[in-house]
Amino acid sequence: MKKRNTPGKQAKGQVLIVVALSLVVLIGAVGLAIDSGLGFIVRSKLNSAVDAASIAAARSVTQGVGEAAQRASAQAAARKFFAANFPTGYLGATPSFPDPIITFDAGKVTVDASATASVPVTLMRVLGFNFLNVSAAAQTIRKDLDLAFVMDTSGSMASVGPTVISSAKLFLTKFNKDLDRMALIHFSYGAVLDNTIRTNTRGFALNDTDAPTGSADGKGMNTHIGKYVFDGLTNSAEGMWNGRNQLNSIPLAQRSSLRVIVFFSDGTPNTFSSVFTFKKPADCTTPGSLITNDAATGTPAGLWLINMQSSTAAGKCYQGTDIVKNLDAAALPKWYNAHNLADQEFAIYPGTTLRPVTNDTSTNARTWVNVNNASRNLLEAMAAKARSEGMYVFTLGLGTQLTTVNGPVAGDTGESILKCMANTTDAPSRCATPTQPVGIYCHAANATELKPCFEKLASAILRISM
Repeated sequence: MKKRNTPGKQAKGQVLIVVALSLVVLIGAVGLAIDSGLGFIVRSKLNSAVDAASIAAARSVTQGVGEAAQRASAQAAARKFFAANFPTGYLGATPSFPDPIITFDAGKVTVDASATASVPVTLMRVLGFNFLNVSAAAQTIRKDLDLAFVMDTSGSMASVGPTVISSAKLFLTKFNKDLDRMALIHFSYGAVLDNTIRTNTRGFALNDTDAPTGSADGKGMNTHIGKYVFDGLTNSAEGMWNGRNQLNSIPLAQRSSLRVIVFFSDGTPNTFSSVFTFKKPADCTTPGSLITNDAATGTPAGLWLINMQSSTAAGKCYQGTDIVKNLDAAALPKWYNAHNLADQEFAIYPGTTLRPVTNDTSTNARTWVNVNNASRNLLEAMAAKARSEGMYVFTLGLGTQLTTVNGPVAGDTGESILKCMANTTDAPSRCATPTQPVGIYCHAANATELKPCFEKLASAILRISM
């Protein structure tokens, strides 16, 4: 007799098949969720590693002579940072990180980095998948840079001169001497333009061998800084004027997208330059620096040459401490005119609400008040003008004198001036201008803190260049 399959048994077999297929689908779905989550975690880690590598490459492109060496330096840094941010065997993934592409375009450098990773799957194997491939890419553009480096070389820093020199030299190495442009200025009684900025080509003369055009003695910046002698008082405005003027000397179409003035000082301004009126006008018709002391009334003196560190003016322009006796009773000009008698950009009097100024030079005491206030006002005004033209101003102050109140106005400090210049987030309300570039002020309480401060400024400049 032939055996017949009952409907119940057939149904049970069909259910088993459906359950088996459903389990495969269910396991696959669960696996998809788990392995997709794993892939997302790996991709996030990969993104972070590629970003870090791209930024590291852009920062390291300053190292080396020539594009080939700079490209190799950038790629080596990229590999190092990728490995540090994506550890070997991370969640079982196998990464691949080819050397990033480094493109040089005038002063701009573009870094294109990418990476892939194969992630072994778990439950998705039931669907026939063994690996999940993820990828990441990043591009970092290092902007072209024009920088004016303005250094105070007044006598108050004589005891720490060697540290100032070594710190300044180290600061220069943070930039690309083939791509970035830089001017070097130092000041005390007057301001010396050691190296002019290149207006038609890129790069700057770090060393004597770097085709150091733009210096009267044909020397590079390291040589000039190494020969600095710390002497004289603090004609900060003259240094600042030269810094801004250097950046503006570059034709508009050739200016870099990032323009920066780095200003270093250890004290408050107490000197400024202009053409001053003498009792006998024919005695002196050329610009000079009129000096005072910033801590006490003292005795004004002058005039000194505006383009030399500590050289007295020629002929009757120099009267030493008898200068007030030989000046007209109203000797101060209305406008700062050290470089052009017709200039009407920076007013000397009536000054500001904080520091009023008159043209009164009838006595030593009145001259001291007006010259001190004018020298401080001019410095802040020049920095504000530079920022209004799109320049960043970064300031570095050395020593405790900066935080000590001095000068004719109660509560006035060198530190507040440096914060105003940089337009820092904690600048005094009288000068804070949120619509202008916001810089950084770093205070080195002593010489040992100089290098960290210079490092901080360099890092900040490189950060905004990307």
